[in-house]
Amino acid sequence: MQYYPVPDLQRPLVDKFYRAHRSSMRGKGEATLWVAKDGEIVGALNLTPMAGGHWLTGVFVAPSRRRAGVAGHMINAALGEMEGPVWLFCDPELSGFYQRLGFVATEHLPAELTGRLMRYRQTKTLIALVHQR
Repeated sequence: MQYYPVPDLQRPLVDKFYRAHRSSMRGKGEATLWVAKDGEIVGALNLTPMAGGHWLTGVFVAPSRRRAGVAGHMINAALGEMEGPVWLFCDPELSGFYQRLGFVATEHLPAELTGRLMRYRQTKTLIALVHQR
């Protein structure tokens, strides 16, 4: 299994991966897109630069490859390349997974993320986590 940031010319392949699995996730603007690849893309995530750190979104693993460590290895590979804090929002049921990767609950977010979290919480139950580098 390989874990690596996708070159700009291959960004459309990540969106194709998300669409093939009927995921609403997409590669976002200035985000660095990471993939897990085993002959084909089996996982992807986005890391968007933000306020001295990064925002982790779009973590998705093909259903046939879940519970095999793909997401954890992909996130760890991506975090190994980052400096500063990395924030994410997740469903409370996923907090244990992220905590095993070194994330901790936080209410201290950059202003842009605070606003987003407030909007998202109008329709979803989410918690904010941070990984300090």
